[in-house]
Amino acid sequence: MESMGEHFVLWTEARAGDQYQYIVDGSKPVPDPVSRLLPEGVHGPTEIVDPQKFIWSDQQWLGLPLSRYMLYELHLGTFTPQGTFDAAVQKLPYLKQLGISVIELMPVAAFPGLHNWGYDGVSIYAVHAGYGGPEGLRRFVNAAHALGLGVVLDAVYNHLGNEGNYLRLFGPYFTDRHHTPWGEAINYDQTCCQGVRDYVIQNALYWIREYHLDGLRLDATDQIFDRSPQHVLAEIAARTRAVAAPRAIYLTAENDAQDARLVRSPERGGHGLDAAWNDDFHHSAFVAATGRSEAYHGDTAGTPQELISAARWGYLFQGQHHRWQRRRRGTPAFDLPAISFVHYLENHDQVANSPHGARLSELTSPGRLRALTALLLLSPATPLLFQGQESGAKTPFVFFADLHPDLLGDVTAGRHRFLSRFPSLATPATQAVLPPVGGDSFRRCRLTASDRDPRAVALHRDLLRLRRTDPAFRQQRSDSIHGAVLGPEAFVLRFFHAGGDRLLLVNLGRDLLLAPASEPLLAPPATDGWRILWGSEDVAYGGMGLPAVETEDGWHIPGHAAVVLCQADAA
Repeated sequence: MESMGEHFVLWTEARAGDQYQYIVDGSKPVPDPVSRLLPEGVHGPTEIVDPQKFIWSDQQWLGLPLSRYMLYELHLGTFTPQGTFDAAVQKLPYLKQLGISVIELMPVAAFPGLHNWGYDGVSIYAVHAGYGGPEGLRRFVNAAHALGLGVVLDAVYNHLGNEGNYLRLFGPYFTDRHHTPWGEAINYDQTCCQGVRDYVIQNALYWIREYHLDGLRLDATDQIFDRSPQHVLAEIAARTRAVAAPRAIYLTAENDAQDARLVRSPERGGHGLDAAWNDDFHHSAFVAATGRSEAYHGDTAGTPQELISAARWGYLFQGQHHRWQRRRRGTPAFDLPAISFVHYLENHDQVANSPHGARLSELTSPGRLRALTALLLLSPATPLLFQGQESGAKTPFVFFADLHPDLLGDVTAGRHRFLSRFPSLATPATQAVLPPVGGDSFRRCRLTASDRDPRAVALHRDLLRLRRTDPAFRQQRSDSIHGAVLGPEAFVLRFFHAGGDRLLLVNLGRDLLLAPASEPLLAPPATDGWRILWGSEDVAYGGMGLPAVETEDGWHIPGHAAVVLCQADAA
């Protein structure tokens, strides 16, 4: 590989708080590409930060095993009215009591303007000053660890934003040999790529080492192009684990191609990540909940068999032809453990891909949503909740950015073109009222203290406790469950366990009577039959009550409901 050379100045009088900029080849002053803090924004000077100044109190924290991960994705700027790390710290006890074990932060690297999802970041080492900067992030992580909560960060290594992106001044950071939906790809395998690879790999190490983070969620890894002998993702995995040891860290990927290689060990030809997001589960659950099978949801039908298969096997597409993508999607993943798939009913992308950033609670019935929540939180995959989901929030979540006016119009048009792929969002009337990208949309997305339904909180708290404490659900092994279709919108999952089996009945349609109940998975483990252990129609959750399921007349499975059964004589 060709070298990009080295240039440096030794400044012995530099102190924390001092500011500086670079002038490269006669350019205007620009910030350091490895700034830790940009107090005046991405166009302003770099401020020196002393990474040793903060006093950590988490020396005994060794991380959590993946089997204990219950993820909660949040956007720092809208999670609280103040939109700061310190304000978010005040809500950590609530998340702990809910049963969350790990917070997943959407990107916090510096971006242009005052508000942004974070995927337009341009200075990947700088913590956004408006959130509280580096010290704010350290306080947040330290406080989380004190409560026994982990923190992982969404890192974007597939592209950088346009406004404030000065990396081209410093070397061949981008290549036109590969292309992404956002333009040129980052140069991981072309001329002079070694310095670029080091820039990104060191960034991953930086988050783990300086901020004690428990791992990274790697955005859109299918848009990271690398034909090097060792893929950059594999190198990130190996080196971050070495830096973190003996602390356990967690590395997950968003990968639209559903390439199972990412999650396999290097010894088996993989990249060594821990898990990958599973859009197939989301798409099938969304169609089952809403009946809408549009655009990229169109290759799933939301059938009981799809939901059984997602719980059992993870990806639904493991190499079959995908009509929407017009190619084969996925690779065989039968060998992957259930916890290596991250399942969700909502995340930042999926909530925003509706006309007004509507939550699933506004797109389906309360009963269906409670039933699907039970499927999400009791299935063996690693579950993820999106901020406000657990409390029944009606606050929307749409795309927002605070960019230069010349760019904002293009971004808004691009966003509307993307949404127009949904036929229901492509009509002139709908296009005319799609939310703008600017500040008003950002303010509408802020969660408030009043946006909380205690019944929804109780539902999620009780399900997370059941997942955590019940031995049949706690084992999180897909090979211990089997499923069967019981009706047009109803199915059963049986969790086999030496200490007592569990049945999870899910009915997203009308009341169902099975007489006779000839499905062997319904057979009781003992002559005493089954009793209800938990039900989504409990009045405490806003339901209509829990009638008996197994009777002499047959099995009565309530509509828009989920029920957990255990052996009648079980404790």
